[in-house]
Amino acid sequence: MRTTEELRALVVAQLEELDVAPELGSLERPMLYAVGGKLIRPVLCLATAEALDVDPEDALPAGIAVELIHSFSLVHDDLPALDDDEIRRGKPTVHSEFGERTAILVGDALLAEAFRLAASYESPSVVRELARATLRMIGGQQLDFEGSADREAVHRLKTAALFEAPVGCALLLAGVPESRQSRWRAFAREVGLLFQAVDDLLDGDGFVLERGDDGARALADEHARRAQAILGELDAETSVLAGIVDGLTSRTS
Repeated sequence: MRTTEELRALVVAQLEELDVAPELGSLERPMLYAVGGKLIRPVLCLATAEALDVDPEDALPAGIAVELIHSFSLVHDDLPALDDDEIRRGKPTVHSEFGERTAILVGDALLAEAFRLAASYESPSVVRELARATLRMIGGQQLDFEGSADREAVHRLKTAALFEAPVGCALLLAGVPESRQSRWRAFAREVGLLFQAVDDLLDGDGFVLERGDDGARALADEHARRAQAILGELDAETSVLAGIVDGLTSRTS
């Protein structure tokens, strides 16, 4: 089994060699500028694939596609018409650095590139998985803008969808029948909600405003406990996935 760091190195190397469509011309630079960070989602895809006896390199197109969809969502979320953020990952957001019109096109291009990668597989199942996750994420964002009082329902769509997608893609690549996918997908949703709860703790908003620091910490710990419990039920070597959960639970940035 490869370590989390080795899997992340695979993702980084693949992103450095990302060959965007030549028609995009000067958009390539701001597109690559938009992608980066911890790369948790593609690493989760590769780790799940290996747990299911799929070569992680075979899962790279799916994992990178998930990350491009995530990046598209951030570029558009940062726009003045949405969250109006000027800093992302310690540097200017795409619209702050390159302009609003470019940022809109960059988000569009990242989404299209994601589906171009997903379509590299013979089966259309990965494309369907990512389309469903993207629609759920967008629906969650709209629910958030509408001021839904049910924050967990918002994040089951807005955040957890893009944690279920990488796990779902790995399940499809491994040929796991739908009847045996539910526990894996439940694990992914718990990881997504864990990520969100810890994110809110670090930012001092979201669940922190709703439940206080102690309540948000308790929520994060509960999602971590559930995720680890599900891993213990699965007939697979899940130690790397367990390490990812531990890392998310204790992250400080």
